[in-house]
Amino acid sequence: LKDLLADENEYLYREIQRLSGEEIVGSQDGLKKVMGLVEKIGPLDSPALILGETGTGKNLIAQAIHNLSPRRDKPFIKVDCGALPETIIDSELFGHEKGAFTGAVSQKRGRFERADGGTIFLDEIGELSPQAQVRMLRVIQAGEIERVGGSGPINVDIRIIAATHRDLRQMTKQGEFRQDLWFRLNVFPINVPSLRERRDDILELTRHFIEKKAKELKIHPLPKLAPGTVDRMVNYAWPGNVRELENIVERCLILDRHGPLNFEPFLPSGGGEGLPGPRRTPEGLLTLDELTVLHIEDALSLAKGKIHGPGGAAALLGVNPSTLRNKMNKYNIPYGKRRQAMEV
Repeated sequence: LKDLLADENEYLYREIQRLSGEEIVGSQDGLKKVMGLVEKIGPLDSPALILGETGTGKNLIAQAIHNLSPRRDKPFIKVDCGALPETIIDSELFGHEKGAFTGAVSQKRGRFERADGGTIFLDEIGELSPQAQVRMLRVIQAGEIERVGGSGPINVDIRIIAATHRDLRQMTKQGEFRQDLWFRLNVFPINVPSLRERRDDILELTRHFIEKKAKELKIHPLPKLAPGTVDRMVNYAWPGNVRELENIVERCLILDRHGPLNFEPFLPSGGGEGLPGPRRTPEGLLTLDELTVLHIEDALSLAKGKIHGPGGAAALLGVNPSTLRNKMNKYNIPYGKRRQAMEV
């Protein structure tokens, strides 16, 4: 009964969000390609794998896929794979029977069973342990689970949407992620761009969050933006992506309820300090590829050539080191011994 009540509360919460006009900002601009893919996969029952940096809104994309599916009126159960302790992961995902272990005073349905008929969203699936990956693969392959202490399998009808900020392909090569599970999940990958890759959306997102947070904080009328503040925001690296932007808007509104809003004091120096402003040539703006190369070079310069670890270029840019190396390979940016040889 507790599980049923929790499911009903979650469903009602999502309905309130939908009816109140929750939208994906940038669906006509920086996320247009992503939303095109969402519209293609949404009405189907195929698995989807959402890839992107932390804070890019992968959970909203997963919710949009569910809302477009025939399962929209059924449960949408989210599982934060990185937050599940290894000792209770089986119980949380698959449930348990009364008396299965110390403390199991009653029967409990797991997340997969609660998602029956609907969608289960496996957020940060790259954080699963090897043992949990094996059990996850069985569910995907056979469509059945077994509660801890149970006497037989339970069939479940679920759609699986997974998401991660990690490079699963590289993890499979390093033996950190099962290749067969990777193949099962990677049916329809959707790459969500970082905020640095959709800078045209920053102003729209800023206005959206000002309206949203002002409503929550009961601020009226809406404060205006200070002159020049948008330029600084567009040129900032945003390692925390959309989530960081939302937090900064809220922080600014709390401290200055009347405006004009100036976000300059709230932009950390680590993600953009020392980087030049907009690059222009006599012919006009540089292309996005050219800007990407220059931005990576700036990060490498600030990190003194270091890619991995604290203070490395990957940390400054807010990306996985493997992702950064792939970008550098794509744009033929030297690193490691090749870079050292060039600097000698």
